[in-house]
Amino acid sequence: MRGSIRQRNKGSWEVCLDYGRDPATGKRLRHFESVKGTKKDAQRRLHELLLSVDQGSFIKPKQITLGEWLENWLNGYVATNCSPKTAQSYQSEVHCHLTPALGRIPLAQLQPQHVQNYYSHALSQGRADGKGGLSKRTVLYHHCILFEALNYAVRQGVVARNVAQAVDPPRPERKGMTILTSEQLTKFWNCAQETPYYEFFYTLYCTGLRRGEGLALRWRNVDLDMACFFVVETAYKLNGTYIIRQPKTAKSRRGVALPPSLALLLREYKARREIERLLLGKRLTDDDFVFADASGAPLNPDTVTHAFGKLIRKAGLPHARLHDLRHTHATLMLKEGIHPKIVQERLGHSNIATTLDIYSHVVPGLQEAAAERFDKLLTRENVGKMSAGRPGPDSGR
Repeated sequence: MRGSIRQRNKGSWEVCLDYGRDPATGKRLRHFESVKGTKKDAQRRLHELLLSVDQGSFIKPKQITLGEWLENWLNGYVATNCSPKTAQSYQSEVHCHLTPALGRIPLAQLQPQHVQNYYSHALSQGRADGKGGLSKRTVLYHHCILFEALNYAVRQGVVARNVAQAVDPPRPERKGMTILTSEQLTKFWNCAQETPYYEFFYTLYCTGLRRGEGLALRWRNVDLDMACFFVVETAYKLNGTYIIRQPKTAKSRRGVALPPSLALLLREYKARREIERLLLGKRLTDDDFVFADASGAPLNPDTVTHAFGKLIRKAGLPHARLHDLRHTHATLMLKEGIHPKIVQERLGHSNIATTLDIYSHVVPGLQEAAAERFDKLLTRENVGKMSAGRPGPDSGR
């Protein structure tokens, strides 16, 4: 017999796996494991263990808890494979939520029901301050973190399966986006022209750049003669320190054509910047950031976001986020009949499905416009030929 199951008490079973003999001593090698639940749960776990032995992937589980594994994963895999900003976010969620709730459970004994119960509890009363539950989006983020950590455990042979695969996380509703109309944009630009952020906001609107991509833009990446620039870096602040790095995906590193109005605006803006630098006894170089403060550092991300919000309120417009300039850019291009593939390339999405999914609200209008344009291609002569040999609806009556 290669394995057996026996009931220890109500709702608790012991699984015994016999996986051969020690080649040095000849002693039988056994692994014992406790499983909470029904007999079927214990049988399923035994089957998993037997399958791992047959496939040659069985490693006797160590008595490591989920909390210990998450810490090892953060300090090892995450620290070397993720950006500092992502690593800090993972650490915060693990230390504040996942470890306190699930950390004491032995990794080998973690069951889907443990995780599912945690999601339910987090939604109802998971906030660290005890004032209610977490949002569906936050709990889904916890699921993604846990899924990746357990997937890594499977690849390392520490556990046989990723129990998060058997769990149904909450599905949050997509965040609403505000698409600014031409009248609203006119009001906004009238107010923005009085601020030092006008050129930055106008650049995001005309190109669909993300905030960090615009902040990291350097003059060496701008070709005003050819009216284009190249996105090769992104900027953000972490613990008060600027971090400049390459975008996450290859698609995010891209060239973007500039509308003539933006190219002209940036040419005038650059001339002013050159004069300002000369007055300070310095020269504007290709390595300088396009949108920078007096010290030459990129504009503070939080500062430009707050400035945008103030201008929206000053212009008397409904709530909108800085990122909505990107959404407005994409929506207007799609409504004007620009091919979605071109829009995808301008936005730096990894694939066209992402573009179509985010801007699905535009698709119905595109369908109607396409049908109308196709109808115009059908001449009266063609319509007549198609209907000449077919009796009318009232014939024969």
